[in-house]
Amino acid sequence: MRISFLVFLFFACSLNTHAQDLAVLKYKGGGDWYSNPTAVPNLIQFCNQNINTAMRPKPETVEAGSTDVFRFPLLHMTGHGNVLFSDEELENLRDYLKSGGFIHIDDNYGMAEYLPKAIENLFPGQKLKELAASHPIFSAAYPFPGGLPKIHEHDGKRPLALGLFFEDRLVLLFTTESDLGDGWEDPEVHNDPESVRQKALQMGANIVKYAFEN
Repeated sequence: MRISFLVFLFFACSLNTHAQDLAVLKYKGGGDWYSNPTAVPNLIQFCNQNINTAMRPKPETVEAGSTDVFRFPLLHMTGHGNVLFSDEELENLRDYLKSGGFIHIDDNYGMAEYLPKAIENLFPGQKLKELAASHPIFSAAYPFPGGLPKIHEHDGKRPLALGLFFEDRLVLLFTTESDLGDGWEDPEVHNDPESVRQKALQMGANIVKYAFEN
């Protein structure tokens, strides 16, 4: 059910005045929204230590249709499979994005087949658009002159950073063929070299900084 106009205004204002924090977005469809359990806590710790954020160590989980999304300037979403949003959830997320929120969706391998269709009605007529390497999100805290880094190899494809915009503001970022979240996980989970983990965490910090400041 659509939230009232006054409640919407309240939460819209809270995005600009609330303490900086992020939450994990829970969704329907069968995809494992809970995957990479150590990833976001590690990203939070990295950001708090390196880019002067003060996020709570353990992220909250919020559902797509809940007004709780309006408490956070950044929502993180991941998984391997299908994604479904109801009309009411899409409306809620659309209001969230219009009011200043930001969603980062990181493909943990397997979302790319489903994700574009799941979000195509967020802003009707607009499709996900690849970001140029010159976009500010790639240099918000750490420079990535080549754009999105490749963290894990799956299909031999190049990493893609795809975005949705509202009034010329990037409001949703979909990262695919990169697997940033795997790079954020504890070192023993994937046994990545520290240099690879650092690239993933630095790019994650760029996303956090960009979302908090734009």
